[in-house]
Amino acid sequence: MIQMIFGKRGSGKTKRIIDMANDAIKEQKGDVLFIDDDNRYMFDLRHEIRFVNAGEYGASGTDKFMGFIIGVLASNFDISVVFIDAFLRLVKIPKPDIHQLIPFFEELENLSTRCKVDFVISFSEDASLVPEPIRKFAI
Repeated sequence: MIQMIFGKRGSGKTKRIIDMANDAIKEQKGDVLFIDDDNRYMFDLRHEIRFVNAGEYGASGTDKFMGFIIGVLASNFDISVVFIDAFLRLVKIPKPDIHQLIPFFEELENLSTRCKVDFVISFSEDASLVPEPIRKFAI
């Protein structure tokens, strides 16, 4: 399952995703992973959550980022939920080109089903400006 938090910059997406991650650790049976583009919020997360700064691995672009996610999941079969903050900054896609993300989310949805991993993603855009195949994941 994929869930997405949409909103403009400063709308509280990061606080919401951090709170969701901290709450998830209480109810998840598997490992909880939090991926961000820097270390800024690392200490806001409970110590049981595995924090990964994807910015340190040069995983920009949708293909590299998908490979990064697959590699992380392949290295730990116990991951049950992955939180991804600052998604557009991580993949470095300009906002006018959001339509090119549709294949990425189709692949991520298949990966989620195949690996039985949930994804929660913050997306810095108003949901009404996002194509329906991506907007359908809004929470």
